[in-house]
Amino acid sequence: MISALFTYEFLQNAFLSGLIIGVIAPLLGLFIVVRRLALIADALSHVALAGIAGSLYLSQSVILFSALNPVYLGMASAVGGSLLIERLRGAYKHFEELAIPIILSTGIGFGAIFISLAKGFGSDLVGYLFGSVSAVSRQDLWIIVIIAIFVITFIRFFYKELFALSFDKEYAKVSGINGKVIQIIFMIIVALVIGASMRIVGILLVSSLMTIPVAAAIQLAKSFKGALLYSIVIGELSVIIGLFAAFHLDIAPGGTIVITSIIILLLVLGWTKMKGKQTTRKVKGEFA
Repeated sequence: MISALFTYEFLQNAFLSGLIIGVIAPLLGLFIVVRRLALIADALSHVALAGIAGSLYLSQSVILFSALNPVYLGMASAVGGSLLIERLRGAYKHFEELAIPIILSTGIGFGAIFISLAKGFGSDLVGYLFGSVSAVSRQDLWIIVIIAIFVITFIRFFYKELFALSFDKEYAKVSGINGKVIQIIFMIIVALVIGASMRIVGILLVSSLMTIPVAAAIQLAKSFKGALLYSIVIGELSVIIGLFAAFHLDIAPGGTIVITSIIILLLVLGWTKMKGKQTTRKVKGEFA
């Protein structure tokens, strides 16, 4: 793949896009996991699926949509879904988790309707569902670059506020942090990252790249910043190994990226368990 990487533009687009997503997806994922909102990524990915399917369906009958990149409507749908989740969480203050399955079900419902109405875009849809190395265009790459700049800038300037909101909402409120506005912006950014990642990882698997590297990082890190660093490293390893495997095996990159991250998680869990046993033995030896 290394020699082909310098020859084919689509491989360059896929590889660079993957490297960027490998940073921003786990970066946001840690804040999502800490807030116990991991299923939000799943809900928004299914809403994005509805937008993609709707765009592909409309492109068959509306001239305007025939020239429109389906990613745009997918991202717009995900953003709309993120805002609706926040509204529903406000409506069900004592049952906030209800907002997630409601939006997830809505996304699946609309997606199923558009897929059943449309004809002849099965192969296109598979690429969006599970990712495709050859489908990433230069335009997609620039979209990801712009979103990455936005994500990193937001985290850089609102890190303390996000940290406070993640661990102690009451303290954040007393400190004068406008949690509602920051939460809405955060949700919009998550939706944009999900929409931008669908070309590489796939709509149905993008939430895995936001959560599995974080699950492994939590086992290794001793601090929040350490978990951030480990999440990014594991995310990058998963993307790089996954893309190489997908290229050589000629299969969807989303699956190889996710399975790679799962293997890394299992290795980390095995290592920490073995380390824990060794520590226990050492302690017993000291008191023997």
